[in-house]
Amino acid sequence: MAESSNLKSEAIIDLMKQHFATDAGKELVKKIGLVYQFQIAPKKIGIDEVVYTVDLKKGEVTKGPYEGGKPDATFSFKDEDFVKLALGKLNPQIAFMRGAMKIKGSLSAAQKFTPDIFPKPSKL
Repeated sequence: MAESSNLKSEAIIDLMKQHFATDAGKELVKKIGLVYQFQIAPKKIGIDEVVYTVDLKKGEVTKGPYEGGKPDATFSFKDEDFVKLALGKLNPQIAFMRGAMKIKGSLSAAQKFTPDIFPKPSKL
């Protein structure tokens, strides 16, 4: 496991925790109702990844793999691509086609993954 303090994504993950506590965040939980796992790598996908669980059934973000079975979809990113995606500077479909984002699990669940799950850039 990589030391997470050197990931730029850490700040975004912390903001996501706060975002899900808001009314807009609670609406997302109702609308999506899935569990995503993010694997964020400092430089190269698959190496020294830090794992986060984004539980949109409960509205929680935790560090570590999902403990309630299998997540609906797992996304792998490089730290800088995750940040671009969260800031709205990288389209998820384009990221996937370029290989900047890898997906495991249900593709229908993955298609519900939208930039709406991130707090708006004004909060970042």
